Amino acid sequence: MVSTLPPYAATLGVEIERDVEGRPVLLMPFGDDVIGRPGFLHGGAISGLLEVAAIAALYHAIETEGPDDARVRIKPVTVTVDFMRGGRDKPTRAAGVVTRLGTRVANVEATAWQDDRDKPIAAARMNYLIVRD
Repeated sequence: MVSTLPPYAATLGVEIERDVEGRPVLLMPFGDDVIGRPGFLHGGAISGLLEVAAIAALYHAIETEGPDDARVRIKPVTVTVDFMRGGRDKPTRAAGVVTRLGTRVANVEATAWQDDRDKPIAAARMNYLIVRD
């Protein structure tokens, strides 16, 4: 799955962790590449982290739905991001949840948090087109 993440994940310094059920949780360290105003994350970095988390969750769901010899590509259709509070100068985690996985379309929700998963700094809803070759 690591090879299926977009190159922007490397720019953000994203590392993949796993939750207790094996689902991907992405970790983005705070640094010069993701800084906005002093001491805060840039909104674009947060949005990018949410999109990468959604992609990781979607590929994980596709891989676990069963063996499929076809190559799968996903294409974003819509992305909506809600910012809830400023991301501070500390590591940020994000995870996605696939709410619908069809043969051609998928809906994914992702949240980003810092200290407490129950207090997200941002959330996103995304729709993807699934192309099976």
